Amino acid sequence: MSGIITSADVVATMTVTNLYPSGFQLQGFSADNIFDANSLELAETVIGVDGKLSAGAIMAAVDQTWHIMPDSPTYTKFQTWSTTSRTSIAVFRCNATIIFPTHGKKYTCTNGVLVNCQVMAGAGKTVQPITALIRWETVIPSEYSA
Repeated sequence: MSGIITSADVVATMTVTNLYPSGFQLQGFSADNIFDANSLELAETVIGVDGKLSAGAIMAAVDQTWHIMPDSPTYTKFQTWSTTSRTSIAVFRCNATIIFPTHGKKYTCTNGVLVNCQVMAGAGKTVQPITALIRWETVIPSEYSA
């Protein structure tokens, strides 16, 4: 559908090796943000003293920051994942699928790692969302139709 920019219908599912192998749906996002992702760096460049630009393709990870409300079941999953990683001194790999039905897009995220997660939510007038950063080896876009 053209002209519609809603993200209210986004469906994200994730598996975490040895913690949530059967997967879970991410839900309970902050009012203003579901997630952010960085731009993918594709090349490294250098310009020589003679003014000629040289470039080379590089591989780079994609950082994705999730914004999760403290009353969400996903909040508990991220807290458990973070605590288990810390106490067992281990890294748990994850994979995710993110679907934007209105936009007809699907993103397959592979070989991710939870890089950081807020230990506790901030408290103001209300308890604030937490953030959790996952670093993906790859994020592959594709077309989607229901």
